[in-house]
Amino acid sequence: MITYKSEEDFKNMNKAGSIVATIHSELEHASNPGIKIEDLDTLAEEIIIKSNSVSSFLNYRGYPSFICASPNDAIVHGIPREYIIEEGDILSIDVGVSVNGFHADAALTYGIGEISKENQALIDTTKKALYEGIKLVKDGQKIGTIGNKIEKIGKKNSYGVVREYVGHGIGLEMHEDPQIPNYGIKGKGFTLKTGMAICIEPMFNLGSAETKLDDDGWTVRTADGLNSAHFEHTIGILDNEICIFTEK
Repeated sequence: MITYKSEEDFKNMNKAGSIVATIHSELEHASNPGIKIEDLDTLAEEIIIKSNSVSSFLNYRGYPSFICASPNDAIVHGIPREYIIEEGDILSIDVGVSVNGFHADAALTYGIGEISKENQALIDTTKKALYEGIKLVKDGQKIGTIGNKIEKIGKKNSYGVVREYVGHGIGLEMHEDPQIPNYGIKGKGFTLKTGMAICIEPMFNLGSAETKLDDDGWTVRTADGLNSAHFEHTIGILDNEICIFTEK
């Protein structure tokens, strides 16, 4: 179901987005070699409680944690357990919260200590694809145009562009219609309208776009074991502008 938000709804999403941005900032600062990923989940929990917001992830379809933490070849939905972060790793963190029932959701990937040029290029390109997609968001825009732009950036750099997992609408539910794929045909697809809020989230792999699911039923990895990067923001389409709610 597609929902259209009022000015007050967007204010709540903006508050939620600000909390999400704070969590990301604190977790990135704490992500040093030797840290257990589960400790990052505990830190996120503390911030969520202190902010009087509600985790979008905890217990969502049975998900057991406050964040998704996906190191190296994990693409999305990694459960933060006892993995110890090492120098040279890359780590994707995804987090969402709600304020007065309205959600905001964002993801970013960063390096731990000194990382390879190959991994840094993957991170930089995936982030660039997100912002190039955001530039196209406006009333009347076709979703296929956004996906086409993201896909072209990934393929130009010889990355696998993940297709099974996509962006989405967001509001009173974390996942609402429409889906926002990272591929598409320019000028085709659903038309965005003022009052909508969406999440754009490119996922690029160093190798193949193929994925596999761990036995935990959540963690999605690259099929070939090569690294992946993931970036996401929550964007609102207001009357005369767009707003990135989850950006500091």
